[in-house]
Parts: sequence; structure tokens; C-alpha cells
Amino acid sequence: MSRETVNIWRDHLPEFVAAQNERHLAAELDDCQDFFDTVEKSPLTPEQARAVVCFDNRMLVVAAAGSGKTSTMVAKAGYVLHRNLIPADKILMLAFNSAAAKELGARTQERLAPLSLDADKVVSKTFHAFGLEIIGKATGRKPSLAPWLEGGGDIKQLGRIVDGLRETNSPFRLHWDFFRAVLARDYPDPEAEPADTTKQTSYRTAKGEQVRSPGERMIADWLYFNSVEYVYERSYEVDTADSEHRQYHPDFYYPQIDAYHEHWAVDENGQAPEEFVGYLEGMQWKRETHRRHGTTLLETTRAQLWSGEGLRHLEKELTARGIRLQANPERLLAEQAPTDYGRLLQTFRSFLTHAKSNRLSDDQLRDRLEELTEGEVRFRDAAFLRLFAPIRREWDKKLAAEGCIDFEDMLNLSAEHLEAGDWESPYELVMVDEFQDASHARARLARGLVAQPGRHLFAVGDDWQSINRFAGADLSVMTDFEHLFGPSEVLRLERTFRFPQSIADVSSRFVLQNPTQLVKRVVSSTAEYPPTIGAVSVDTDKAVKAAIHHRLKALHTQIARGRIPQPVGVKVTVFVLGRYRHQSDCLPDCRDLADLLDVEFMTIHASKGAEADYIVIPGMVSGKWGFPSTIPNDPVLRMAMPAAEDFKRAEERRLFYVAMTRARRGVLLFTVRNRESPFLMELIRDHGIVRTNAIGETLDSTVCPRCGRAFMVERSGKRGPFLGCRRYPRCKGTLAVK
Repeated sequence: MSRETVNIWRDHLPEFVAAQNERHLAAELDDCQDFFDTVEKSPLTPEQARAVVCFDNRMLVVAAAGSGKTSTMVAKAGYVLHRNLIPADKILMLAFNSAAAKELGARTQERLAPLSLDADKVVSKTFHAFGLEIIGKATGRKPSLAPWLEGGGDIKQLGRIVDGLRETNSPFRLHWDFFRAVLARDYPDPEAEPADTTKQTSYRTAKGEQVRSPGERMIADWLYFNSVEYVYERSYEVDTADSEHRQYHPDFYYPQIDAYHEHWAVDENGQAPEEFVGYLEGMQWKRETHRRHGTTLLETTRAQLWSGEGLRHLEKELTARGIRLQANPERLLAEQAPTDYGRLLQTFRSFLTHAKSNRLSDDQLRDRLEELTEGEVRFRDAAFLRLFAPIRREWDKKLAAEGCIDFEDMLNLSAEHLEAGDWESPYELVMVDEFQDASHARARLARGLVAQPGRHLFAVGDDWQSINRFAGADLSVMTDFEHLFGPSEVLRLERTFRFPQSIADVSSRFVLQNPTQLVKRVVSSTAEYPPTIGAVSVDTDKAVKAAIHHRLKALHTQIARGRIPQPVGVKVTVFVLGRYRHQSDCLPDCRDLADLLDVEFMTIHASKGAEADYIVIPGMVSGKWGFPSTIPNDPVLRMAMPAAEDFKRAEERRLFYVAMTRARRGVLLFTVRNRESPFLMELIRDHGIVRTNAIGETLDSTVCPRCGRAFMVERSGKRGPFLGCRRYPRCKGTLAVK
């Protein structure tokens, strides 16, 4: 062996390998040029061809929306067969739903069979179907998935389980009714905008009162739930007003036992928040007042309440003095909408999905309770786990009684059989589609399939389109790919064939505001039809439907007059995409436009993977049922899930990216005056998106440079006119009039 060779192996191996790979790539691109030009309807791009030729054992392809990831997967399988690298029956394609699996299989057959390749032997399956197959081959008995797992049947089954536990288990009934009536109806939103400091924050109780803190609200609701008569902030029976103090109003008064109750905002060390100046002195004065006048004072603290001890302590104090607690959840539940109960069941279902997917036992969940929870949600989290344990036991009993398993069991069991060597996978190339939607259970199964030497994993996905966290997806599976699967080659498909460069630029910059998203530079090969992104402002929610129809009619006119090119006989497609299902009400009657336009409503989540010429997004407003949604995922889910993202509204931001990138030509956003979405305000501020009224007249749209949440309006001052934030006096942002 020459000295040069020794030096290469000793000092420059990575550089040597990289150079060899580049030479191999260049040679393969040249030798297989005809294949790359004909395997798909359009010749492969250089980045697609590189992903096809590269054959590292672990590969992640980060694919932009509309970049031809399906073409790349099909071409990869074809290249392997074309070069006789792996037999067709040892190639496995895994998809997340049956429609995607069928599309992959059909596309493989359509494109590879004419090239005389064994396309029919390439296996294309869903994770679920393949997992069941593994279990069957490993055990000799293929299990069945419970028939009630899909189509909403899982939520109904969960409801039946809860009803059964309430009927047969008195403690469960009491805990469930209290959780549903009191704790489930409201919880803190960790991503909420800071509250205005110019006004007093108040909290509405189930009884309808306004109280001053979440702790007081919890106590008031607990009292109301247990039929305890109380008066909130009744004047103390002795006149205490003097030059130093106003009249004293204790937090609660219990007329049945003539006792007062103060709930102190102090921690476990007896300390109040720093901003509560003089609070401890006030506590001392109040205690001394009760002592001096011989009145009974019951006390709880914020620390007690958050730890779960506060309500138990209060119960002892009240019952010792003769008050009998009588739980009566009905008057609280009567005010709740049926959707609230469905949302609660969905939270338990999602928690069950994540807990089983991540193999978290009840003991491990209790450990997480100690590690992860603090503050005002700790008591709530503990109450949730107390309910979750028996619900999970009954769920698993139901599965066992019917001889079935659920999706999470299937993924875990199949992975366990692979890891234990109960069945040896014959597949040498495993390709996984939509990898951004993978859970840890799916990742574990994929890892088990390629654990043996000489196996290849080819995963394709777009972290910018990860929008299914609530259903079990874990973005870290993709962003921490190398940590989970070992040394890997990461390539990018950055050329989109769907939308023009202007949409690529706006949508990319928008989603990359989140610094944890993987960076890619999306380049378009699609023609522009300006204006590609616009905003329409109307005065009320009810005006949105008519405004959409008006703008679609204008589009129809442009097509009819030939101002927008369109092949004869081919309709222009339009998706009206809602953040919520109820926004289907915004879909106008378009029968008068049906000769040239095909208009359809779907939710943004359902639109993933689809595309249309034009996208219309109603509901670009702030507040409840806005976009981004301010309805938070229940914070209890973090105990069953990996670490949450630090960036606010991260998944909502990705969801908006998905919505924008369904468009082949243009996007039109509809908002309501003075309720504009933060996302829309960002687009106007950072990208100069033009806002018009319903008939297309341009509106002044200078975004406040201070808060970014409202437009500036012209005002008059001592020095003449100036621009001031519409939110004044909450925001005092100003600009000079140009």
C-alpha cells in the first residue's frame, strides 16, 4: 500500500469519500441520462436525480411543497431496478393512509412497467397494514384492528367507557364530573398574547360572577359544584374604613357557618409576587382584624391550590364546621355546549394515542407529572391522570374482549417483534413518504426494518408541512433524524412545480420565522399570474360569503375575456379552505360560474396533498375561531408528548403555509375590519400584501410599528396630523404623515 493511500485513510477519509461519491454521481447521471429523462412525465431535475442516485444507508430528503417527492420515490425504485441493485420484491414503500399507498403503487406500476421493470413486485403499503402483517408472520396469528377506531368511532367508544365507569365507580364519577364541570371548561393558553396592563383582568365563574384570579375562580366553581352557599367579596361585618384602608371585603363569606375565607396569592415559601407591593403587610392586617373582632377566618394559598392540597384543606375546614358537601354537576354542565364534551373526549383520546405511542406507563406519567408540571395547571394535570388511568385500563380491556388491537398497539407490537428477531424483514430498501407526520412509534418500526447491515432507509418529507401533532405526529422524528437513525445523508428538493416564485418567497419567509424549521430555498418553475397574493377586508362576518362570490365572479369575467389563459374546456379550480369545518358556510352558490370555475370547500388539514389554481381563505381574523387558532391544545398533552416547540403558534404557522402552497396561481385572504389576523398583518407588514375592499378598491394598510396588531389611522395633535395606532390607548405607536 502506497504512502499516499495510507495518508488518505488516516487524514482525509471524509474528503476522499465525498470526492468519490461526486465522481460516481457524475458517472451515473451520464450513464442513466435516458432513464432520468423518461422515468417520469418530465425529466428529473438535478436535485431529484441526485436523491435517486445517492445510496447512503440512511437518507432524508427534505422536499418543498410541489417539488415532486412522489416522482422522486418512484424514480428511486426504478433506478434500483434499472441498475439491478436490489430485487423488486425487496423494495417496500410505506405511506400514512390507504389513498397515498394506492397512489404510490399505481404510479410505480404506471411509470416503471413500460420500462420493462418489475413494478408489480414492489410493495406499497400503509404502516398499519404492514404492521399487522409483521405481527401475523411473527406470531402465526394476524390480529384485527378494532372496527370502531376510525370515522369517529373511537370517540364514541371512549364516551361509552366513561359512561360505564361513572355508573360503576363512584369515586370516578365524582372526579370525572368535577373535572368536566370545573377543570375542563377553561385552562391557560401558554401562547396567548400578554394581557393588557391598562385594565383589570377578571375571571368569570360558573355562577356568573367576576373574580380576580384563576385561583378564586377555581374555588368559586368548586363551591358551586358542591352546593356550598357563599358570597363573593361581601363587606366585612365591622366598619374598617379609615385614612389608611378602604372597607374590608374578604374573598368569600359562608353564611351557613358565619365564616370568612381569604385565598392568599403566596407561594410555598409564603412569598407574594414581586409586583404585589405591600401584599404581605395586607395579609397581616386582615388576620389581625379577624383576631381582634373574633370572626372566623379560613385560609388557602395559591401554592396549596396548585399542589392539589388547597381544596382538600378547604373541604376539611368546611365539613368540620357543619357544611355538608353535595356534588351537583348538572347546573354547571347545563351551560356547556355538546362540543365541549366532545372536545374533552378528544383530549383523552389524543393523550391515549401519545401515551401508548411513546410507551408511557401510568407510573412513568406520574413521574412526568412531578417533572413537568408546576403553577396553576399542576392540580389540573394530577386530576386528569387520576381519570386517565382507569380509562386506559377499560380501553385495553375492551380491545382484549373483542380480540382486537388499536393502531398504537399494532405499531409497538410489530416493532417489538422486529427488535426481538421474531420475524426477519426481507426488505433491503424501505422508503417512507410524508415523514414529517411520523410518530415515534412509526419511527421505531422503520428503524427496526433497516436494523440489519446492508439495509437502506429513504425518508421523504417536509417539516414545513407538519400539521398533525394532535393526532400523534412528532416533528422531532424528522428534525432529529440523524439522532434516531444514525449517520445520514440529508438532501433537499427545493424546486417547486406548483406555485410561482412570489408565493414561494412569501410562504417560505413566513414559515421560516420559526428558527427551528429546516432551511431550504424554494425556487419555482411556474409562471406568474399577478397579483398572486391579495387580501380583502369586509365590515362583518356575514359579508364574507358575498365578497367571495363577487371576487370569483370577477375571476370568471377575466377568464371569459381571455385575460387569464386557460385551455378550452378545462375549468379553473378554486379551493375555499377553512381553518374550521363550519367555515363551509362561507362557500357561495357558484352555479352561475360553473361553466368556467370548479369551486370546492375543504378544511386546510384535508387539503394537504391537493392543489388548485386559486386558493381562497376566509376567516383571516383574530380572536376565537380566528387564524391562527387561539383555542389552545390542552396543556395536559405535554405529559404524554415529547417536548413542545418553543415558538408560539408553530403548528398554526405551518398550517397557514400549507394553505398558501395549495395554489398554482394565486391566494386570496378574507378578513373583517378591525379584527385582522396576526398572520395577515405580518404578510402586509413584511411583504407588502395589498388589502382592498370587496369591490377591489385599495385600502390604507400601514401596520403599527410598535404592536404590529393594528393599522394606523390619521389623528390630529398639537403639531398637526400624525398616524396613531388604532388600538390607542392600549398601544401608543405613532408615525409621521408622509
